[in-house]
Amino acid sequence: MKPIEVINRSTKSIKMMWMLLMALWFFQSCSKDFLDVVPDDVATIDNAFKLRNEAEKYLFTCYSYLPKDGNVVYNIGMLSGDEIWIPYQTSIYSDAFEIARGNQRITNPYMNVWDGTWSGGGPNDAYKLFVGIRHCNIFLKNLRDESKVPDIESSERRRWIGEVEFLKAYYHYYLLRMYGPIPITDKNIPIDAPEDEINVRRQPVDDCVTYISNLLDDAIEKLPEDNQLITQTEAGRATKTIALSVKTKVLLMAASPLFNGNSDFATLKNNDGTPLFNTTYDQNKWKLAADAALAAINSAEKNGKSLYVFPGTSFNLTPLTMTKLSIRQAVCERWNSEIIWANPNSTTWELQRLSMAPLAVSHNHNDARKILSPPLKIARTFYTKNGVPINEDKTLDFSDDKKLRTATHEERFNIKEGFTTAQINFDREPRFYADLCFDGGVWYKYDSPSQSDDGDVWYLQAKFGDPAGASHAFHKNVTGYFVKKLVDWNEVTYSTGGASYKEYPWPEIRLSDLYLMYAEALNEAEGPSATVYEYLDKIRERAGLQGVKESWANYSVNPSKPDTQVGLRDIIHQERLIELALEGKRFWDLRRWKKSADVLNEPITGWNIKGTDDYSYYQVRTVYQQTFVSPRDYFWPIPENAMIQNPNLVQNLGW
Repeated sequence: MKPIEVINRSTKSIKMMWMLLMALWFFQSCSKDFLDVVPDDVATIDNAFKLRNEAEKYLFTCYSYLPKDGNVVYNIGMLSGDEIWIPYQTSIYSDAFEIARGNQRITNPYMNVWDGTWSGGGPNDAYKLFVGIRHCNIFLKNLRDESKVPDIESSERRRWIGEVEFLKAYYHYYLLRMYGPIPITDKNIPIDAPEDEINVRRQPVDDCVTYISNLLDDAIEKLPEDNQLITQTEAGRATKTIALSVKTKVLLMAASPLFNGNSDFATLKNNDGTPLFNTTYDQNKWKLAADAALAAINSAEKNGKSLYVFPGTSFNLTPLTMTKLSIRQAVCERWNSEIIWANPNSTTWELQRLSMAPLAVSHNHNDARKILSPPLKIARTFYTKNGVPINEDKTLDFSDDKKLRTATHEERFNIKEGFTTAQINFDREPRFYADLCFDGGVWYKYDSPSQSDDGDVWYLQAKFGDPAGASHAFHKNVTGYFVKKLVDWNEVTYSTGGASYKEYPWPEIRLSDLYLMYAEALNEAEGPSATVYEYLDKIRERAGLQGVKESWANYSVNPSKPDTQVGLRDIIHQERLIELALEGKRFWDLRRWKKSADVLNEPITGWNIKGTDDYSYYQVRTVYQQTFVSPRDYFWPIPENAMIQNPNLVQNLGW
């Protein structure tokens, strides 16, 4: 995909248009909520659609509002919940982390995408999604007029319309996921429209979902297949499979407990009495989500998508190391076979620097800041080596997290041989060792000391005063668990001039996510079945585990758990939390499952990072006591200014 060009960087006429729109926005903010108002028939807008080249710039403007999820500061899901903790206001500042700490507010809310302002970024960093929708509407109105852009081929016109219909649907979905019922902005409102038309109302959730789904269907008809995008310059642009996948996400969210029959929001109504939540549970919503997921999977596989498997190198690597690299590189390998949708305008250099830990005394803490810190609860989420939860494995004892044990020669590919570390770090599944690192944990990468094989590799030392210890004033890990999953195995090359990272575009959707969405929706729609097991087992096989039925039958204290809908639901939820760990998905899943009130009221815990020996380091300490107020915190507050400007808006419950 080409580098995105924003309006004020294109031609002189576009600059003029941008200044006009910004002036209009300023006027709006001082009077009423003209959230989606633009002037009709403005000459400078017409100039943007006189020729193909200018229209293409406007197309990329519509893309430019995509959230930058490859940056931990702007990926709302990464730091707003409990999956990753950071040192507070030292190495970085994040508005999202203020939400995790229970500091959300209605005046200038944190991560405010309603009117696109927050304190964590400059004017070009905040998500102005309603502005993005406005530009999509301008683009669609003009490109659907065949008298405009006369030098464009009809097939390309059709494709571009499909792309912007997709973007418009995605921006509505993003807002719906955050705020619940939202105003549907199908067309821009003329500036001279009646006041009641300008002061928009929130629409019921079911109406929002139907609108977004229908808009995605319109886009799907026009978008190309993945394999028709034959140039690198087009990578990341919307395709049929991407749109089908986003439709699956929309319908799965709509079928989930937060939105489907949720009586907690029965009193949320517009001023005219219109209920905004349907409190009647609808089983068929799961069937719609399952059908959408299967359609997306079929499209993906038809276009050559498959779960990523590390292809090997000239190094002599063990099968275990190859499995762990398959897991890591499914995220980090650029444009690999598993990537459904990646955003090339959101790359990951800084994300990797904030994840990576110094593995030797010579590694600079500024080049490997290691501040992204999964809490102990995340380490507990991963399965045992037998593929079942740690509290269910009948062959292994994890009753004492801090019990110490020394790694043997056979365990050297996960933990440094002869190193003493906590019991919880032993006998875990490959995804635990692929995604996380810890005191004594192996961190295999391309420049390991023994480059011919994986017998002599880097390992992490995390006690106070060690290379990755918490001795730095700003850049320190606060839980004792480190993020390995998001760092490319080619990762960092250290030199006297600093360090370099191999960037990759952030993967918004992977095939494994689609498989898990299908399994979840199908189990909820029909109960346990061979098909549900099949799609779960595809992911487990790549992770080096036996299938669900075999694992529970052989190792779980509850062997019949996969045989019931409720038991299999619990398994599917945990499988998602493991497979998609550290990618910012957990935050949204806990919300749609209505589990946040339980999970996000637990303390954030980790090891004693000031400890200098085994006894003092392996003590569990509380880093922070989270609070989550239900039902208030399930949705963002509408900004107070927007409520004042528009009397037709009603506030979310509890704010």
